[in-house]
Amino acid sequence: MNWPASCAAVIPCLDEERTIGAVVSAMRLHLRKVLVIDDGSSDRTAELAERAGAEVLSHKTTLGKGAALQQGWQRARNLGFTWALTLDGDGQHCAGDAPIFFECADRTSAVLVVGNRMSDASSMPWLRRFVNRWISRRLEKLTGRSLPDSQCGLRLMSLDVWATLPITARHFEIESEVLLRFLSEGLRVEFVPIQVIYKGEQSKIHPWKDTVRWFRWWKKARVLKSRSSYR
Repeated sequence: MNWPASCAAVIPCLDEERTIGAVVSAMRLHLRKVLVIDDGSSDRTAELAERAGAEVLSHKTTLGKGAALQQGWQRARNLGFTWALTLDGDGQHCAGDAPIFFECADRTSAVLVVGNRMSDASSMPWLRRFVNRWISRRLEKLTGRSLPDSQCGLRLMSLDVWATLPITARHFEIESEVLLRFLSEGLRVEFVPIQVIYKGEQSKIHPWKDTVRWFRWWKKARVLKSRSSYR
């Protein structure tokens, strides 16, 4: 696979002016096309992303991480890319890990490759570690598959496959829904160990709103499974 020609980086952002320039510059060492979706930032995120070489799609108001990712994926596909490597704009993902994802997809023919931070879980903030493990266990029960890090946003995904699946999440439940949809179709999903980088950045997850949204999504997912929509 000629990854620079076939894959675009997709980075959803909200008020990441401190880090986005460096993230874009680092990713451009691996991929020619970097798409930044500025989800209603009030700072210079869009300006600095463009200055670093990204194409920026901007929302006037904040629509949610899922909405930003889906717009980025669609834009990449419209440009002719068949794969997307997604990562966060706050610097917690290392662009230098990109070749690990490409090698895994080449070797295993996986159509979704997810980063796994849990081999160095002690470096994660304890609340993120707890929530990640709690959600992963719930998804494991639903899918019957071991999921070491279900919430990692650093992922390599086939856009051709994504386009065939009914993925509608617009907020932080997007990671859960993408994973569940791919697994429900019997598609090959792999996990690869990645670096764990936390520098005290503030999470954009709203403790109450996003928790409620996830539980609503989870309830719907369980109902769909009982009706055999998820296999």
